[in-house]
Amino acid sequence: MEYRDYYKTLGVEKKATQDEIKKAYRKLAKRYHPDNQVTGHAEKFGRISTAFKVLSVDEKRASYDAGYEVLKAKKFKITEPVSPSSSFENDERLRNRILSLLYVERRNDASSSGVGIWRIEQLLGLPEKILEFHVWYMKEKGWIQRTDTGGYAITAAGVDAVEKSEILFSDDRLLPSAESSFGQTDHRTD
Repeated sequence: MEYRDYYKTLGVEKKATQDEIKKAYRKLAKRYHPDNQVTGHAEKFGRISTAFKVLSVDEKRASYDAGYEVLKAKKFKITEPVSPSSSFENDERLRNRILSLLYVERRNDASSSGVGIWRIEQLLGLPEKILEFHVWYMKEKGWIQRTDTGGYAITAAGVDAVEKSEILFSDDRLLPSAESSFGQTDHRTD
C-alpha cells in the first residue's frame, strides 16, 4: 500500500478538465493495456485505471482533491524553517533543503521526479526571487537539471552532494507516510 498521485499517474495538471483526463486515460490505457503485445503492462494499466476511476467522477475527485495538497506537503515533509538571510550558512542550508526536497521526489518516483519552482516556493515558504540564485548555482554545479515538464530534478551528482553533506533523512521523508489511508492502493485480489 502506498500513496498514489493520481494526477501524476495520468500525466495531467490538477486543474485538468474532465475531457483532458479522459483523453490522457485513453492514450495511456491503449499503451499499457495487457492485451497490447508490444507495450502492455498490467500493473501500470491498473494504476492508470484506478486514477481514472477517481478523477473522472466529480464527487470522488472532490474528495481526493480535499486531501491532495495536505498529502503532497507531507510527502515533502521538511520542517526546519529557512530565513531569507544573506549569510553563507543559511545559503548552504537552503540549498540542502532544496536538494532534500528533490531527493525525496526522485526517491519516490525515479522516472517522473520534476518539481516546479512554484511548488518549491510553496514548500519552503520563500519567493522565487530568493530561490533563483540557489537554483542557478545548483544547475551550474550539475546537482539539478530542468525536466521536460519545466520542473527541476536532482541529478546523480546532486545525490552525491546530498550524501557528502551528510543530510540526514528520517524514514518518513523518504517515502510517503503510511499512516494516511487517503489515495492508497491495496493490490490484493479477493
